[in-house]
Amino acid sequence: MKSERVYLEQMIDAADQIHPGRRIIRRGIESMTREEQNIQTAQAGYAAFLCGDIPAILALCDERVEWIMPGAGAIPTAGIKKGHSGVLDFFGAVAATWQFEVFEPREYVASGDRVVVLGHYRARSRKTGRVVGSDWAMAWRFRDGKCLRLQEFTDTAVLAAALDESAASAGR
Repeated sequence: MKSERVYLEQMIDAADQIHPGRRIIRRGIESMTREEQNIQTAQAGYAAFLCGDIPAILALCDERVEWIMPGAGAIPTAGIKKGHSGVLDFFGAVAATWQFEVFEPREYVASGDRVVVLGHYRARSRKTGRVVGSDWAMAWRFRDGKCLRLQEFTDTAVLAAALDESAASAGR
């Protein structure tokens, strides 16, 4: 528990540096509700993503995690990924597909073992150079303080259009 507490504090410090002025939960782990702990874990996951620390994200996930992304068939990052190796594959596909210019988790809503995060991102397709932005929602489900399931909801049509090489070359 102590190493998890130190790790979470480090990730929250990183989130504070990336998003100054945002309210990050900082109460002691022992006095937090389960919902607050789950929100803090989600915040730590986003902070790790923004720092490029994929092993830190994996540390927040159950070994049997399911990572579900929309857009199967149209977007290389889409599909259901299982376990740490699946999440690692997902982040490899993200790095190969997108260069993020903005990634902002904006609002956290928690109930029981679930946290829904609303946010926005803007990214450049590495394949076409086209920039796309979308609002998103990510639904986290936790068990014993670890992410058991993460499912993203976003505008897959704009993502697929940004990756469409025929549309990109037609505009030139």
